[in-house]
Formats: sequence, C-alpha cells, structure tokens
Amino acid sequence: MYLLGIDLGSSSVKVSVIDGETGNLIASAYHPRDEMSITALKPGWAEQDPESWWVNLKAAISECNLHLGPRKSDIGAIGISYQMHGLVVVDKNMNVLRPSIIWCDSRAVGYGELAFQGLGADFCLSHLLNSPGNFTASKLAWVKENEPDLYSRIYKIMLPGDFIAMKMTGITVTSFTGLSEGIFWDFIENDLSGEVLDFFSFDRSIIPEPVPSFSIQGTLLKEVASELGLPAGIPVSYRAGDQPNNALSLNVLDPGEVAATAGTSGVIYGVTDLRKYDPESRVNTFLHVNHSLEKQRLGVLLCINGTGILNSWLKKNTGGRKSYDEMNSMASEVRPGSDGLSVLPFGNGAERMLLNRNIGCVIKGISFNMTSDAHLYRAAQEGIAFSFRYGLDIMRGTGIDPKVIRAGRANMFLSPVFREALSCITGVSIHLYNTDGSAGAARGAGIGCKYYESAKEAFTGLAAVGETDPDNLKTGAYEEAYFKWKELLKSV
Repeated sequence: MYLLGIDLGSSSVKVSVIDGETGNLIASAYHPRDEMSITALKPGWAEQDPESWWVNLKAAISECNLHLGPRKSDIGAIGISYQMHGLVVVDKNMNVLRPSIIWCDSRAVGYGELAFQGLGADFCLSHLLNSPGNFTASKLAWVKENEPDLYSRIYKIMLPGDFIAMKMTGITVTSFTGLSEGIFWDFIENDLSGEVLDFFSFDRSIIPEPVPSFSIQGTLLKEVASELGLPAGIPVSYRAGDQPNNALSLNVLDPGEVAATAGTSGVIYGVTDLRKYDPESRVNTFLHVNHSLEKQRLGVLLCINGTGILNSWLKKNTGGRKSYDEMNSMASEVRPGSDGLSVLPFGNGAERMLLNRNIGCVIKGISFNMTSDAHLYRAAQEGIAFSFRYGLDIMRGTGIDPKVIRAGRANMFLSPVFREALSCITGVSIHLYNTDGSAGAARGAGIGCKYYESAKEAFTGLAAVGETDPDNLKTGAYEEAYFKWKELLKSV
C-alpha cells in the first residue's frame, strides 16, 4: 500500500508518497515554486489565504499523480502536517471568513498577556503549561474584539491542518495535540479548558471535536477525489502540527529524544514524560502525537521565528543572488566568529524565548575595510546557531538535555557551517536523516490506519545519513563569539 503525506508550510505545500512496506519515497512535489506570499497589512501582522493552500496542494498532488500514473490507485491513507498556531475561521457553509492569522503574526500578544494576568500565572503554568501568549486562542480573542460582526458568523475555528482535512472529508474535527498547541487544553483535567473559554467568552460550540492524531478522521469525498485525481474513500488517518510531526518523522517518540528543524523558523523539540514548564513560558509544552492517559508523552518546543528566513533574506538582497550552496561555500571561507561580525536573527515577529519582544534583526560589527558578503553569510548562520544555544539553555531547565539532536537533511542543516556552529556551541552531536515532514505525515497515516502494527514498524529502515560532532579545536572561538552575541542581545 502507498501512503500520501501532506506538509502544509507557510512557504509551500509539499506532498510525498511512500511505499508503506519499504518506506521508500515513490513521488514527491511541492508548490508553489517560489514561496507563498505572506500579507502584512500592519507591522507584526502575517496572514495567508487558506484557499491558496488548497490550490497549491492540488498542484502538488497533480504532479505526484503524473509520476505515479495508475499506481495512484494504491494510495491507501492520507496524513496531514501543518504550520502550527494559525487561526482559520469558517461559516456554516464551510466558507472561509477571513485570511488565516498565521504562526508568526504577533498582533495577539497583548491578549495573551491579559489572559495570563487574568487567569493567574499559577493556573496558566500548572493547567495550560504555558502562557496563552500569541497562540490560537489569543488570535481568536483579537478577532472577537476587532471584527465582532465577522466573529458572530463563525461556525467553527480551525488550525491550518484542520482546514485541509475539512476540504478533503467535509468533516470539521481537530486533534487533542491541536487543542494543546492552541492553548485550549487543560493538562490536569485532560479536557478542553473551561477557564480559557470563559475568560475570552468563547462559545464551546465553535471548537471542533478532537480526535487522536493517529485515527480515521474522515474519508476523501467523491467530488474532492475527482478534483484531486485520487480514488474516493481514502481515509485521512493522521494529523499533527509541523513540529510534533517533524519529531515523528525522525522517530522521536520517547522521553529524552530530541528533534530540530531550521526552515523559515527554527525549532528544537524534545519529548518528555514530565509535566514541567518554563516559569516565563519562553519554551512551550504541548501534547505529543503519541500521548495517552496511560503513557504520558509531552513535547517541549523552542521556536525561533527568525532562522532560515534570515538566510532567505540575504539570498534575495545581497549582490548577485547566489544559490544557497554558493552562500554556504563562501561562509566556510571565513573563520569562526566572523571576524567580529554579530547577527541577531530576530526579524520575523515577536520571539517567545525573548518574552514576546519583537526586537528586529540586528547586525553589529561591520567594517567597511573587511566585511564581505561571505562574512554576512557566516555571521547569519552563526547567529542562528547561537539563538538555538540560547533557547536550549532555557529548555535544559525543563529537563530536556540532549546528547544527540536528530534533524532532516534539509534547509539550514544542509550547511556544514551551520551544523558545525550548532554542534560546537551546544556540545551536542547532530545526526541527519533523509526524511521530511511530508514523508513523516505519510508514515503517520500508516500508523493511524493500522497498516503498521506499531510506530516502531513504521520506521524500519530509517537510518542516519550524516553526523556532525563538536570540534574541540573550534569550540573556543565559537564560545567567544557567542559571549559577544549575548552581550549584544542584552543591549537591545
């Protein structure tokens, strides 16, 4: 049986089809070729049209179908991974009422702070394991206050993956992990938080019913199957936010295991069986995809908004528009520490690990007689690695103390400079795997439809394809540069 996985990001929608028996990739495609646009009507805002996600998903599936030919009839299950923390609202006819307020939109920070004060720090941290912050519940509160007429027409709210599943199946449900990422979940009561709903005066009816991440969550409608060029009746049997799903794709399911990504944003995600939290809510705890009442599995997430997007900005705005490979090669020619150039990579909205401050990107130490594009490329990658170290030190306070970080061989992890800087500054080995979110979602679909008897069976054959270990000869230079970087951060 073939398994189809969808990874709905903020840059593109990727689809992969794998052979369930071998785990081999059979077909893969993403759309659009250029990054999806993000609309910012005001500073700190970030919106996307959910219907554009659907258009790009159809294009990616169509491209996979061309490769598969008649074999597309062997697709037996669909899994969905999606950009976390976004808000989609629909009316009774399942029509989208406004653009989605996506993960990097920071307009709702104040609403989260009011809830943190109103509900009380003790309640929020013990019951929600987080401040309401800038998550989905707070974004909905912004809509309620600023667009009351539109709010009155809302039938259901959704996360981005819930919207894609609704388009496929006609059913509006969410997941338990999704409720926790939206800060709707009470970890002590193991239920939807009545206190959060009451504080914001949300009607419970607008929250879709939750289902387990691994479960049959509806089947592909006949008319939609025709539109997608797929057989009708295929079950949607898995959904999860992109970071829990990335952990799944790397077989990070048990306490002590840690995954990382460095695409548009950067994430370290560690699994624990302890209900612990950061007192300042700079890192966040959610239900992991394999959590159950009998076997608690929580994911502690460090998210840095400005990582790969900084590299992308440099690619677009420095001379010659070099390829990422060329940028990486140039960066490798500069010594660790970038000859005193420091970059704070925080130019993509409010940063949770900086207490929801939006400090912007800062570049310090430019010398007109020395600094080149190569210095900028290296200092940017080092600055991203340093932000990971800064956040990992916070995570260690919650009991996440990795010896190995698993990552897909993609995005920033393709850069030897970034891998070396991250490994040296954290003292942790980096293991790379040839997998990604769409392939992980496909494996998740196989677990959810019970094609696999266990998660262990789903990852047979997954093996590391590269390893980067700390280089003791270079660690001192990175530590010195990191100290200067932290001093710069303190001054902003």
